[in-house]
Amino acid sequence: MSRPGFLLSAWPWRSAAYLLTGAVTGAAVLAAGVTAVAVCGALAVVLVGLPLCVVLALGGIPVAWVERHRLRLVDGDAMTGRHRVPTAPGLWAWLTTRLREQATWRELGYALLFAGLLWPVDALAVVVALVPLSLAATPLLMATTGDGHEAKVLKQWTVTTWPAAIGVAVLGLLLLGLCAYALGVTAGARAALTRLLIASRDGELSAEVVELARSRARLVDAFETERRRIERDLHDGAQQRLVSLTMTLGLARLDAPPGPLADQLAKAHEEAGSALAELRELIHGIHPKVLTDYGLGAAVADAADHCVVPVAVDLELPGRPDQSVESAAYFVVREALANVDRHSGADRARVSGGHRDGRLFLEVRDDGRGGADPSAGSGLTGLADRVWALDGRLALTSPAGGPTLLRVEFPCELTEAADRFA
Repeated sequence: MSRPGFLLSAWPWRSAAYLLTGAVTGAAVLAAGVTAVAVCGALAVVLVGLPLCVVLALGGIPVAWVERHRLRLVDGDAMTGRHRVPTAPGLWAWLTTRLREQATWRELGYALLFAGLLWPVDALAVVVALVPLSLAATPLLMATTGDGHEAKVLKQWTVTTWPAAIGVAVLGLLLLGLCAYALGVTAGARAALTRLLIASRDGELSAEVVELARSRARLVDAFETERRRIERDLHDGAQQRLVSLTMTLGLARLDAPPGPLADQLAKAHEEAGSALAELRELIHGIHPKVLTDYGLGAAVADAADHCVVPVAVDLELPGRPDQSVESAAYFVVREALANVDRHSGADRARVSGGHRDGRLFLEVRDDGRGGADPSAGSGLTGLADRVWALDGRLALTSPAGGPTLLRVEFPCELTEAADRFA
């Protein structure tokens, strides 16, 4: 509207069309609403009107659909509905989904406001805009209906001379320009109110954030499932074949007479044994079997046993968390203990934790030199992203001179270990 060419553009006409169609649509919504309420009230005596009341509660959906399409007259940004997709096919699933979501009731509230208050405002704005047109048409009225002698201005004042008629027309043209701006402001305010009530940007952003969180959780679950599948395939496939090969080479080594062949068999047997050890370490790094079979407490104790620095474990869990949470918590502890081994210079460390108020928390503390920096390639950065993907929190405190404390929390509920494999 601040552009000089606004009056010569299509926006004044589009604003007028938006307000005019709003007045017509609002009057139609009011008439349909009054009729529907009267019918439901009359039929409620015989209980037939009660199901119709449910349909009446959904009346805001078609009104909002029309308003989204009308909004294109003055708003260049497309506005779409934020209704959820029903979880199952059929009319009943659709009805229950619509009646439970907030968007349906917000659209019903907008329909009531539209029918009771907004459309008269639209109509009043259009009527006021017709006044300058009537003034601008004074010479035409004087030449046609007034036979060139007189003309009625707004049916209130009589103009009997041509200079007066032309002066009124000039005044009408000036007021018409002002009314064009007024129509633009009114239409813009109405469009902003409509967008706020039936499809606010904050609401759209919230829905997108919720969907992003859900998709993020699905990706974490899929990643964890894939890790378990790889671990199982390696454990039951390649590892078993390598064990069989090692045993076969060992037997062949015993049966071979001393000489070059026996030396080659001994070398092959040692290489197969080394490959088997490396494969077991790889499987343990992908997903330790002790975590799958016995849970987080046993897996953390196993990781502490493999740590060069003495580690005390104090972990009290009456049940088991979700698989993705359990796996993320274990790998955070394992990476923290690996950092204690490599960088801390500590004499001892401690892993503690438990479950309280719907949250799993773990702490890894050491008495080393401190000064740990996650951004310096400690391996915790990727784990922090994984913790965040599960709505958890990871905090590291490591002042120079120590001690270092790593704390991680996950929102989760515990289930009994037997329930996980029932």
